[in-house]
Amino acid sequence: MDPRSNPFSPGAGSAPPELSGRDKVIEDVSIALHRIRNGLSAKSILMVGLRGVGKTVLLNRLKNDAESEGLVCVQFESPENRNLPAMIVPSLRAALFKLNRLSGLSDKVTKAARILGSFISSAKVKYEGMEFGFDLGTEPGIADTGDLDYDLSELLQAIGEAAKEKKTAVVLFIDELQYVPELELAALISALHGCAQKGLPVALVGAGSPQLVGNVGKAKSYAERLFDFPEIGPLPPDAATKALQLPVSQYQVSFETSAIEQILKQTKGYPYFLQEWGSMCWGVANTKVITEEDALAASELAILQLDSSFFRVRFDRCTPMEKNYLRAMAGINSPAPRSGDIASAMNKEVHQIAPLRQSLISKGMIYSPAHGDTAFTVPLFADYMKRMLP
Repeated sequence: MDPRSNPFSPGAGSAPPELSGRDKVIEDVSIALHRIRNGLSAKSILMVGLRGVGKTVLLNRLKNDAESEGLVCVQFESPENRNLPAMIVPSLRAALFKLNRLSGLSDKVTKAARILGSFISSAKVKYEGMEFGFDLGTEPGIADTGDLDYDLSELLQAIGEAAKEKKTAVVLFIDELQYVPELELAALISALHGCAQKGLPVALVGAGSPQLVGNVGKAKSYAERLFDFPEIGPLPPDAATKALQLPVSQYQVSFETSAIEQILKQTKGYPYFLQEWGSMCWGVANTKVITEEDALAASELAILQLDSSFFRVRFDRCTPMEKNYLRAMAGINSPAPRSGDIASAMNKEVHQIAPLRQSLISKGMIYSPAHGDTAFTVPLFADYMKRMLP
């Protein structure tokens, strides 16, 4: 069929034509943010899930929904090896500009801007990347101690006071939150806790891989009372079927039931893979009905595409010994092999492979769903490892 009309979007963070199966989390976040704006108790949200489940797409949707309701939203991604203060400052400055446009000038917004200036002046001594092309002035004695826990709390509370005056809320949407270092994550949690205690309308909607839950718990012991952790997983069969059928129906195209079954078998319901398989099916089909034969042909193409891009970029980040570790994991018939079983497969002792395991966790390749267990953060990666290292 005509590739110009292909409705599927297999890209990193690309919005699918049909965002199915996520209604509950969308509604739960909407309720929480409305309560926070109105000074009522509600938890911030940290969504966790494997690669390819659509966390970034969902984060974008939640931000758009919140902005349509009049909330002040800022968004950024936390990459590896970047400090939180340098990332958060431009976003908070943008939030203050947005607040200033609501109902005219405000002394609290102006004060919050000066406090942000104090925060920058203090943090640049300790953190790289704190040189910005703007001067906000300073507010002596506030957020200028050099202690990130204390200063970030004072800064977010000042922004919360300005948002409260404007009868709105400031919401931080942060992706890849698992890469924020523990001490900086602890400071962010502490600052949000301070805002919550004072009923100030500042919230966080974050997303990250499964190790984020453990990271947050290690950073602050009370974090489980401050956040909800919805798990974003593969789509159930009915939602996955909808994600395939609805986009093509506008072109009077449909999937045979057997074709859907074949795609769900291959993709396990993971949204990114559904988009990849749907796109390939569109490319190979010659009629308005996509058959099981089309789905089988599309599977071969989709796997080749994933092997050369989605999987390959992650594989190439690993050292030879790390690849051996991942291959040993893949060879064990368990979704979360025990460390001892992996060590046995490598003819090593557990303590000998512990540094490899920690390195792979730091790179976001694997995570520990329970003590001593190890699982891939990328769906279907075990099959890829078997293809790459037979």
